[in-house]
Amino acid sequence: MDDQAFAIADDGVDPRSVPGRTLYDGAEMPAIGLGTFGSDRFTPEQIAQAVIGAASVGYRHFDCASVYGNEDMIGGAFRRIMEGGLGRDELWITSKLWNDKHSEGDVIASCEKSLADLQLDYLDLYLTHWPFPNYHAPGCDVDSRSPNAQPYIHENFMRTWSRMEELVSRGMVRHIGTSNMTVPKLKLLLRDAEIKPACNEMELHPHFQQGELFRFVVDNGIVPIGFCPIGSPTRPDRDKTAADTVDIEDPVIVRIAERLGVHPAVVCVKWAVQRGQIPIPFSVHRNEYLGNLRSVVSNPLSDDEMSEIESIDRNCRLIKGQVFLWKDGQTWEDLWDLNGEITPG
Repeated sequence: MDDQAFAIADDGVDPRSVPGRTLYDGAEMPAIGLGTFGSDRFTPEQIAQAVIGAASVGYRHFDCASVYGNEDMIGGAFRRIMEGGLGRDELWITSKLWNDKHSEGDVIASCEKSLADLQLDYLDLYLTHWPFPNYHAPGCDVDSRSPNAQPYIHENFMRTWSRMEELVSRGMVRHIGTSNMTVPKLKLLLRDAEIKPACNEMELHPHFQQGELFRFVVDNGIVPIGFCPIGSPTRPDRDKTAADTVDIEDPVIVRIAERLGVHPAVVCVKWAVQRGQIPIPFSVHRNEYLGNLRSVVSNPLSDDEMSEIESIDRNCRLIKGQVFLWKDGQTWEDLWDLNGEITPG
């Protein structure tokens, strides 16, 4: 690979023009990232190539996770990117602790494995992927249940969190955060943590805006990262239900897209960034990930359009998490503390 391999492509975006989000310690992370969950539809090799391609058009933020099963391939992509001239400090790289690694003896080892696979000396952000230690086999049906599944137990989660804090003191990660949390769980964590979460990753798209959780996160100085920002049309079939709605087919989104001359997915990404969350759209297709990146530096939505999109929230959660339930007779709603209290065991 020649030394100019990562000069920005002629049709790419100058990374310096991409807005950032400032964390509570003053660090800044790019306001859009590339997701790397292949949804069982794309190979690790395809995703690694998308990472390289995304870097060549201006992406500097990449959202990874051990459970995605592709960090070793993505590590090779990061190596090529940095050999091509990008410094490590120009990249923002996130990974996540999977549910079967919550025990105190596993947290540091799991992070070490991600660092080795990703060929990095440190992570910019490391998240607890879910607040439950409940494991499920890769690709399992939504009706699958682990015999060892348990509810959220705050004392246990804090033992996990203390090891997350240790990762910071060891210099293995710069920031720690959470994912798939709820307001009552975050309240307890903020009360008891020595290092508060810098970010919370959560499902956010026009048909699922999570207003209460979004406001709570922002009001507490936590940066919201939004997965499924365009409604995740390529999510695994097992995660789809008949009641799910499709953001990119919403008449409001389609009408705005027609005005701008862009794909409706681009409108969803624009809305996310202007609202204040960090979307992490996934695609292996150059025209799509380039279009998503371009969307954040051009043709902002008007205030009226932002208000219109705010009005189309349908409270349609797409990633329901059924496999993490811990006893018979439950429904997925029990995972999300909808009444404002943590669902008891």
